[in-house]
Amino acid sequence: MTLREYIARLDAAGELCRISARVDTRFEMAEIADRISKSEGGGKALLFENTGTAYPVLMNMMGSDRRMAMALGVENLDELTERIDSLVKSVMSPKNNLLDKLRMLPLLKDVSKWFPRKLSSRGECQQVVWRGEEADLGRLPILTSWDCDGGPFITLPMVCTVDPETGIPNMGMYRMQLFDSHTTGMHWHRHKTGARHFDAYKRLGRRMPVSVALGGDPVYAYSATAPMPDNMDEMLLAGMLRQKPVKLVKCLTNDIWVPADCDFILEGYVDTSEELAVEGPFGDHTGFYSLTDLYPRFHVEAITSRRDAVYPATIVGVPPMEDAYIAKATERIFLAPIRLAVQPEVHDLYMPVAGTAHNLALVSIVKRYLGQPNKVAQGLWGAGQMMFNKYLIITRDDVDIRSFDAVARLLRGLNPERDLIWSEGILDVLDHATPTTGYGSKLAIDLTSVGDHDIPERITAPRTAHPMGGVELFDTQFVERLGLLVLFAEREWREVIDVEGYVLKNGFTDVKYVALFDRGAAGYMRPDDLLWLAAANTDPKRDITIKGGVVYVDARSKRPGYGNNPARFPNVVTSIPDVIHYVDDRWEEYNIGEKIESPSRRYRKLWLSDEAQW
Repeated sequence: MTLREYIARLDAAGELCRISARVDTRFEMAEIADRISKSEGGGKALLFENTGTAYPVLMNMMGSDRRMAMALGVENLDELTERIDSLVKSVMSPKNNLLDKLRMLPLLKDVSKWFPRKLSSRGECQQVVWRGEEADLGRLPILTSWDCDGGPFITLPMVCTVDPETGIPNMGMYRMQLFDSHTTGMHWHRHKTGARHFDAYKRLGRRMPVSVALGGDPVYAYSATAPMPDNMDEMLLAGMLRQKPVKLVKCLTNDIWVPADCDFILEGYVDTSEELAVEGPFGDHTGFYSLTDLYPRFHVEAITSRRDAVYPATIVGVPPMEDAYIAKATERIFLAPIRLAVQPEVHDLYMPVAGTAHNLALVSIVKRYLGQPNKVAQGLWGAGQMMFNKYLIITRDDVDIRSFDAVARLLRGLNPERDLIWSEGILDVLDHATPTTGYGSKLAIDLTSVGDHDIPERITAPRTAHPMGGVELFDTQFVERLGLLVLFAEREWREVIDVEGYVLKNGFTDVKYVALFDRGAAGYMRPDDLLWLAAANTDPKRDITIKGGVVYVDARSKRPGYGNNPARFPNVVTSIPDVIHYVDDRWEEYNIGEKIESPSRRYRKLWLSDEAQW
């Protein structure tokens, strides 16, 4: 399926909005996409047909349950879960007799059909060729999403590299900041395969060939984001998902093989002897700006494309956005491999959107013995991209971990002295709350031992309270269901706040949890927003304390460099007022339905003062 064919399917299914009005790639597209992607059910895909370049831009193409399933060629994601479950069980279960082995032969034959196939001819992605000075990145409608971004970024690049020592290919998705007409940044984190390949070329003293694919079958973009084991080809996953092999062609200026039906290919190299470049900031999927850091430069030697090429793009920022649906697919697809290779007692896995993939996960397990939740937590924290997880909630397998009420009921019965599992380990480099980049504390909440006798029938809280000790406002909407009291600090950067004294003086004695947020969150944030802020802004060991059986959480922004706080603390990702007003004024021209209020109006309340941020 080409990207044009996918667009036609979206159109026929009523899942596409075509925008014929001229829309600027600088800020305007991002603001429109942000409003649409945060609307009910993820809104619709957006095709910007007039971009100021020769190419239309497709956005939010996988930003709903339905479109995510369409991108992967199924009616719903449960089909993939069942297919992979069946495959894993068939391949890995013990075979006790000859008949069982014979039954495997058709399956193995099908698996062989999924391996990528190399073509000797050119592909559709090479119908148009620009080399040298003509290979100008300015030809492409590369988006600048947010006001504080370091510049335009390619946001859906499928970066193809090869291990120089084993010859095994890899396709990863690493953002690429446009530096000039022929150079970008290459933002591969230290834990990623691309960075490992870079290190290998550097040891060998060799220049690193790199090619970047854009567009093509949407399953390619998904596969590039998937948490595949190292040294496994993402194109094999793509072939398995669409149940036919990916056809590959060799690049014109290097020996890297890329999908033949992609829309664009950027061919070039990374010079491993070259000084690293300053890259960023960038409004990231965490909902905060990731800060500047040093990354390699990618040099473009050739650009090839289809004649009917479409430029694919996405934006990331405060959840929910398109990436939330991609994460949901990963959750369903990789559940069976996690059970098989990591933790066989795992029954279900759920990553709430507010947890932005790494900050929060829930897992239900088949518990058989004492200490098993601890074993599961440590095992998951050592497994692939689950090593980036910061908060993990563990329940028994008879609990629906997707039900807020079911999990909240157990959380009301938490015994913090018994049920909390503290640890330290690898965290996402984008985690801004940890004092050390890429490393910090973790917390697992073991709810498998919570019984009916632990759960209070009712938790109540007074309707009024007296401000004191830096606490200005309170919110009791979560007290009865969760046992959570939400407080708001009086002003920015008040470091010493006697939260315990406030709770005791005002008689909030029945609560199980107390969370303190910045004043800007008061009255504007939804429950999911507060969960997002709490998970993102905290380092468990620093910001969670237990006093008198109550769990206190400091979910405020952190003053950079103060005590054990991070050296820099970023701002929330939002549009600026001028862009919001501009899109408001032009909304009818877009012809995409009733005007949607900008989410940035709400999140702008969280902005830190200039002297406080960074």
